[in-house]
Amino acid sequence: MRTVVLIIIVVLAVIFAVLNRHALMFGHTLSLGFVTYTGVPLGLILLLTALLLALIFYFWAGVSRLRAQADSARLLRDMEALRVSLDNQEGSRFAQLQTYIDERFRALGPGTGATSGPELEALEARIDALQRDLNVQLAQIDDYLKRRLR
Repeated sequence: MRTVVLIIIVVLAVIFAVLNRHALMFGHTLSLGFVTYTGVPLGLILLLTALLLALIFYFWAGVSRLRAQADSARLLRDMEALRVSLDNQEGSRFAQLQTYIDERFRALGPGTGATSGPELEALEARIDALQRDLNVQLAQIDDYLKRRLR
C-alpha cells in the first residue's frame, strides 16, 4: 500500500514537473548568507527535495514495520518456549501421577479381597477425572497459542 502511494506521489510530481518545466527551471538569486548564487533553478531544487523527503519517509516506515515484525517474531518465539516448558511440566506431573498410581496398585496387591473393589473403582474414577482435566487444560493452551500465532 505504501509503495502504491509513493509511486502515485512520484508520478504526480513528474507530471507537475513536465507541465511546469519552464517555471521550475527559471533562474533565481539564491543567498545562503555567506555566498550568493544567481540563475539557480529554485523550483527544481524544491521539487527534488520534496521527492527525496518522500523517499526518506518511505524507507523509514519500512524499517519501523520490520522492527515491529521482529518484535512480534521474538514474542512468538518466547510464547512457543513457554508452551514447551508448560508441556514439560505437565508431562512431569503426569509421570508423578503415574508413579503414584503404580505404587498404589502395588500396595493393593493381588487378591486383597472384597474391600479392594470400591477403592479400586474410586481410584480409577479419580484417574479418569485427572486425565480429562489434563486433556482440557492442554487443549486450552494449544487453542490459545494457535490464536496468538495467527
